[in-house]
Amino acid sequence: MPTDYILFVHGVKTHERQGFESLCNILLNRIQNSISDKSRVVKPIYFFWGDLNLAAQKELAAGLEASPKWKDFWFRDFRKEQILEFVGDAALYLSRHVGTQVVQRFQSEAFSVLKGGDTGDRLHVITHSWGTVILFDILFARRWESHDLEDETIKLVKDLRNILFGLDPNPQSGIPIASIHTMGSPLALFSLLNISGNVNGVSTHDLTPDLRRFLQNLYILRKKALNWRNFAHPGDPIAYPLEGVMSMLLDGSTDYVNTQDVITDKGNIFNRPFSQRLIPLIWGGEAHGSYWDNPLVGKTISEVIQAAI
Repeated sequence: MPTDYILFVHGVKTHERQGFESLCNILLNRIQNSISDKSRVVKPIYFFWGDLNLAAQKELAAGLEASPKWKDFWFRDFRKEQILEFVGDAALYLSRHVGTQVVQRFQSEAFSVLKGGDTGDRLHVITHSWGTVILFDILFARRWESHDLEDETIKLVKDLRNILFGLDPNPQSGIPIASIHTMGSPLALFSLLNISGNVNGVSTHDLTPDLRRFLQNLYILRKKALNWRNFAHPGDPIAYPLEGVMSMLLDGSTDYVNTQDVITDKGNIFNRPFSQRLIPLIWGGEAHGSYWDNPLVGKTISEVIQAAI
């Protein structure tokens, strides 16, 4: 029987491996309980990177608290616990030093499990928050091909990409991705980095060329578009829709992917216009972490996995 690998990638504010794997297992149990074909082999892979940014963020937080005027700022807890951690994780990952550490961690967390797979197996990707951007950056961004990087890092990224079907340097071998599931994802915002800006007129953070080619190769293999479900809680300030943005990410080539936004909550009194501006401050953190134990998320993912060839 082919193996269905499920790769979990966490987002911001996840600093303990045990807590991350516990959240994954909650969602994994929901998925497995909803899959009718119990003979399918499902193997989870947990990619944990949340401890790599801790030291730098703690140092910055201490500096903020040491500032004489810090107590005059409103929403200090929200600034430290939400904004600082999200922007901090983003900025640190985009730096070459921490980004390389994350790539090395991905090699140790996932590479050894996936490198033995082939085109008969399937990989389902479940990412949360900034984890979506991290995974897509490692797999598709041109910055990892720069000659300014150490040869060892360039080779490592090539090796990682080579385990997936559809990616260079050997696009016709490796495990094919059978579905993508993004939860509370800011990937739509990351598309702004695709704007050309270096001396060659091409952004080193541009995902478009390799992502488009990857999806095209998968389409040729599978004879159908890749299913992509984007889960968003209406009160999550980091979650953004993808259906209308995908054509921007792929330069209009959307025939190779079936993208659907899935709203995970119908909302409540905070949906009233006069209250919506308070959502990020009052409810944003809770909403952003709500996907792991959401029945609709588990049911939808299991349905997509069952439909995979």
